[in-house]
Amino acid sequence: MLTRLTDDPLVSAHEPPPHIKRETLAAVRTLANQAFSRAAGSPLIAGNNIRLLKDAQENYPAWLEAIRAAKQRIHFESYIIHEDDTGRMFADALIAKASEGVHVRLIYDWLGGCGTASSAYWNRLRAGGVEVRCYNPPSWDSPFGWLSRDHRKTLCVDDEVGFVSGLCVGRMWAGDSEKNIQPWRDTGVEVRGPAVAELGQAFATIWAMTGDPLPESDHATSDLLPHKGDATLRIVGSIPATGGIFRVDQLIAALAKKRLWLTDAYYAGMTSYVQALRSAAKDGVDVRLLVPNATDVPLLKPLSRAGYRALLEAGVRVFEWNGTMLHAKTAVADGRWARVGSTNLNIASWFGNCEMDVVVEDEPFAKSLEEMFLADLENATEIVLDARRKVRAPNQPRHQRPLRSRGGGSSGRAAAGAVRIANVVGAAFTSRRVIEPVEARITVGVGLLLASLAVLFGFFPRLIAYPVVLLFVWISSALLYQGWRLHRTKAKQKSPVNADSSGKP
Repeated sequence: MLTRLTDDPLVSAHEPPPHIKRETLAAVRTLANQAFSRAAGSPLIAGNNIRLLKDAQENYPAWLEAIRAAKQRIHFESYIIHEDDTGRMFADALIAKASEGVHVRLIYDWLGGCGTASSAYWNRLRAGGVEVRCYNPPSWDSPFGWLSRDHRKTLCVDDEVGFVSGLCVGRMWAGDSEKNIQPWRDTGVEVRGPAVAELGQAFATIWAMTGDPLPESDHATSDLLPHKGDATLRIVGSIPATGGIFRVDQLIAALAKKRLWLTDAYYAGMTSYVQALRSAAKDGVDVRLLVPNATDVPLLKPLSRAGYRALLEAGVRVFEWNGTMLHAKTAVADGRWARVGSTNLNIASWFGNCEMDVVVEDEPFAKSLEEMFLADLENATEIVLDARRKVRAPNQPRHQRPLRSRGGGSSGRAAAGAVRIANVVGAAFTSRRVIEPVEARITVGVGLLLASLAVLFGFFPRLIAYPVVLLFVWISSALLYQGWRLHRTKAKQKSPVNADSSGKP
């Protein structure tokens, strides 16, 4: 027989009293906070004000206003800066502040900036007093170093305000009303409060990876900055091979109870993440994924669609944006948790790049992001499975041809396509899952490509022998050089110059 734990008739005999429920809820929240902190590698910071910014029309003016108000330092990190009217506008603003004695530091990515801005553009910034550094340019002693990119888009000013977004700097984000070219759809946030210090520390990490570190006077800690609001959040600055946001994305997919709404520019979920979304949908969670239709890499669009089936069959709803490029990277779950930043849902972003995201635990902010997501769905087409079990877009409209200028996602989309091809080919060899008809073109295409290469190399073996030899020579030389440098460092540490007064090294 069940014993009633309280005399309150409104409390069921199956429920504990309110004070026990409160204690249990507090314990669960403590464990959840611990899990998120360990997964992200970032603490939860209280006392912040966070503002959601939509597209370049809200992001760029806020950035420029903060730059013009700077008094001590400006730290700007962008995967791509285009040498166009928008890029020159930001260059003028940065040079103007440098001329006033403000410390202006800028990091851009070598691969992202390749072909988008000339050396004259960077030299003009340097001549104007801006400290410019390039992340990870090609180096002969690091044959595969180019695989790591700085994909962040952040701005931090005076430990007062910080911005995190998916926007690079260029006219495709701004659009061109005279030519009837719509701006790219993207999302960012403005942060004020103690969390701004974490943004500064994240910038300092990349700055130290590209040369001499920042002076100690340019470092602030979150406990020294005043509170500016009620929002609690985490600043997750990922670096290659850490996977912090991947662990967070997995965790939130597992914990979501009612809904999980995702927007992503270059979706190519790994098997483990796909299964997390499928499991959530099968458990009754309203899982929705919004992805672009128009893309800056049109040839890879079929590869993206090939990954829809596994999601659709489990009940995940997939939508394609109707318009120019959708470049945002956001997530919102249960109206409580949200993420905005630069990380795409693919292996390149999760494990290969330096990324920056703000993970927010604030109901008003999450509600705003949900409202933005629903508004975006009004300009999207839902992808469904028809009676023949094929992926199709019902009444798919004709879309305006997107800008062909490079925007900032080509490498991410290429990585996404490569992962999808590998998944399909791997399934064909291992027979671990059924190859669906929609993936037939991938298997046939890869088969024909390999057959053609076999014939070509059979008749002309030197075509493969010489490149392989050069690659092995390059890798071996790089390893020998790195070993020599490490040996010299070890020898210096043991030299008498570094010994203490007792003669001990």
